[in-house]
Amino acid sequence: MLRAVFSLILMSLLGAGAPAFSATDSTPAPPAQGSLVIIGGNLRPDNGPVWERIVQLAGGKGARIAVFASASATPERAGKSLANRLDSYGAKAFFVPVAIGLPGSDYLAAADDAALADAVRTAGGAYFAGGDQTRIMRALRHADGSHTKVLAALWAMYRRGGVIAGSSAGAAIMSRTMFGHPPPVLATLKLGVAEGADITEGLGFIGDDVFVDQHLLVRGRFARMLPAMLKKGYRLGLGIDEDTAMVVLPNRDVEIVGYKGALVLDLAAAAVRGGAFNISNARVSYLDNGDRFNLATHVFTPSPDKADGRLDPSEPYYREPLFSADILGNSTVVDLMGKLIDSDQPSAVGIALGSPDGVQPDLGFEFRFTRADTSVGYQSAASEAYSVYDLRLDIRPIVIRRPLYQYR
Repeated sequence: MLRAVFSLILMSLLGAGAPAFSATDSTPAPPAQGSLVIIGGNLRPDNGPVWERIVQLAGGKGARIAVFASASATPERAGKSLANRLDSYGAKAFFVPVAIGLPGSDYLAAADDAALADAVRTAGGAYFAGGDQTRIMRALRHADGSHTKVLAALWAMYRRGGVIAGSSAGAAIMSRTMFGHPPPVLATLKLGVAEGADITEGLGFIGDDVFVDQHLLVRGRFARMLPAMLKKGYRLGLGIDEDTAMVVLPNRDVEIVGYKGALVLDLAAAAVRGGAFNISNARVSYLDNGDRFNLATHVFTPSPDKADGRLDPSEPYYREPLFSADILGNSTVVDLMGKLIDSDQPSAVGIALGSPDGVQPDLGFEFRFTRADTSVGYQSAASEAYSVYDLRLDIRPIVIRRPLYQYR
């Protein structure tokens, strides 16, 4: 019965087709020739530059794109809505019924259906919806960790040159390690991250050397990336904000497209002390819309509207001490970085502290951003937006004296 249902779904999607990719094929995999579109969440329907890029990378007008709503609590509704959205930008998208929350469906059987896998393998791209990323892993991998036929087909399509896009949960799965169900951001600095619960295994399309996180600036999540990266030995991390995408090309160029931007965290020269979270000489950069960064060479390229807008340190705009009492607030870190790179100040300080009723209420953290010899800033003449490359970041624990104020 299940096979019959899938056959009806796929009848209009498949031609003669090639044999389905075998999940047990032991031939060494060639390097991926495809692209990734990693979206930080809350991608708006009218964000044309991102939707159009997905369709273009999938092959252009008429491109077949497989929509996975495996992370969603309502996968059929979410999947069909996203397919319609992609169609409105010129695609021919189809919903892939592989989701643990899909009524009347055996998701394990669906994930190993040969005809469904063939539809995915021969598509030009795939799109993963947001929700709970652990649902994606449960739907596409066997209990022993091996690939289902649909997951093997996704890899085959990506290696052939297709695009894999994902928003929120669909972005989290892009790295080999992903967050599962971690505590709030500040608690990850205080308590660290635990394997299996806080961090778990992702699908790793971006490779083994880059850690990815999402909803980054809106939720202050850059701070939680650091303990996770240190735990797993990552030197490089990419965090993307909402309504914004990182387009990762086969040459490992990353281009930022959308409303806001992304942070690059580089821990290659960082040093860590024991006890409460304490790191020195991490490097942080902010990439704005249109900026590029190469994951292999670590070369930054500003967007065309900033190419002639390199900031002159001898002519700073800001001339007062730079401080934030809530460095984990919405976009606070980028605002502080932008002011520092265009300032006469050598450093800027932000503080993170929690509720007096929260975990370890007397423990807070100081974030110190410092201009290094290699720090560079660019400003757009059109929007006054900043791009900030290679600031030093030191984080140290501090004691918060309670109560914070006292009535007299």
